[in-house]
Amino acid sequence: MHTADFLVLRRDEQYFELENIFDTSFDEILVTDGEGRILRAGPKSEQLYGKTVEELLGMKTTDLAELGGFTPSLTPEIIERRTKVSGIQVTANGKKLYVIGNPVCNPDGSIHRIIFNSREYEEVELLRQRLETTESLLDAYRIELEKLKQNKEETQPDMVVLSPEMQQIYQLAERMAHVDSTILIIGESGVGKGMIAQRVHRSSHRHDKNFVHINCGALPETLIESELFGYEKGAFTGANTAKKGVLEIADGGTVFLDEIGEVPINVQVKLLQFLQDNTFRRLGGNQLMTVNTRIIAATNQDLRKRIMEGRFREDLFYRLHVIPISVPPLRRRQEEIPALIQHFAARFAKKYGLVKSFHEDAIELLTAYDWPGNVRELENMVERLIVTSEGNQVLPHHLPVGIVKDGDEYRVAPVVKVKGLCPLKQAVEEVEKQLLSMAYEKYENTYRCAEVLKVNQSTVVRKLNKYLGTGKGESI
Repeated sequence: MHTADFLVLRRDEQYFELENIFDTSFDEILVTDGEGRILRAGPKSEQLYGKTVEELLGMKTTDLAELGGFTPSLTPEIIERRTKVSGIQVTANGKKLYVIGNPVCNPDGSIHRIIFNSREYEEVELLRQRLETTESLLDAYRIELEKLKQNKEETQPDMVVLSPEMQQIYQLAERMAHVDSTILIIGESGVGKGMIAQRVHRSSHRHDKNFVHINCGALPETLIESELFGYEKGAFTGANTAKKGVLEIADGGTVFLDEIGEVPINVQVKLLQFLQDNTFRRLGGNQLMTVNTRIIAATNQDLRKRIMEGRFREDLFYRLHVIPISVPPLRRRQEEIPALIQHFAARFAKKYGLVKSFHEDAIELLTAYDWPGNVRELENMVERLIVTSEGNQVLPHHLPVGIVKDGDEYRVAPVVKVKGLCPLKQAVEEVEKQLLSMAYEKYENTYRCAEVLKVNQSTVVRKLNKYLGTGKGESI
């Protein structure tokens, strides 16, 4: 077969396929030239406009509208604006259509073709109702999920509070639960800011309403505004229905804004307005909404520094800073670590069916660690030890002493091992020498070494001079 014959056959196949598309499409497809003169129509056009395809071809859509084929015509607006236009049309047989006219332009900007897609409005309305129903169900499921999560949290015992500083913080949280002042919880990641926020909510008159936790640092900046305030239909591409934000979902309850320092400046303005008068507008909306939602915020950042950097509004800071609660890191409340270990061990024993105790030496080593990840890191470590250690007791050799992160795994530091028999006094002295050497190498401060080793500072100085013979203790 010659190339020219093949091309002719190929064009015939394409034309046949195009005709099939027009004839079988669920939507009506109508093609006009740049002036709105009909070039192609299908069987659905005949049904809708009361004219045969032959009668339609060559007719201007504006003329067809004047003859009562449909009303109104979108063509004049498309030609004037040179952009996609949509609208509702009523046809000669009384059908209501949702119509989209999309121009195809030449390189010089003139219109080459206009492609019209029409679908019966009842079908579009049915889809819209289904979407609205789905959105409503999602909101309902979300509320129920938050309630289930809240109920689960309420069945768990509160965090262990033994240090005087933490006892004062929880007493303050209890008192502030009975007023609706804004609270700003400040502290490093993992110290338990969320637990304090939950404590305030559960002790307040809002306890039977929603508690919604939003981590502002985990949301893309483009989603934070719509997540907080919701949006109206058509606010952005894909917003086919209106949607409530968490401030509406938690009406009568509490919203916990974790990592508040990550909220973009433009959203901070709207949040400030809400904190001032409990009003806001949904994204893309004009209606002023009013809800009774309490805000508890938290941060692990220095917000005053972010103000100086122009990344946080000073007026919002002072609005949030009505009742500041500063939570100390775990390394400043070491007296709580043994009780926390037992608390988490009991929880994971119930969860995994693995009842294990912690040897007192293991607890002592864990207590001496700084825990840069705070309570969350301790909780994860206890879980790991419960599920990975052999036997029914967690012993010192199970521990990653001095816990050093190596990628995603923990590297185990040296522990004391006895390889053979020796006089007990010699063994004790060797252990003391190793521990003192390790402690001083890590902290380079005899007072810190004494704190970790649970001895007097004078003892550390004396034994450093005895075992290491460097005179380190004399000059420190």
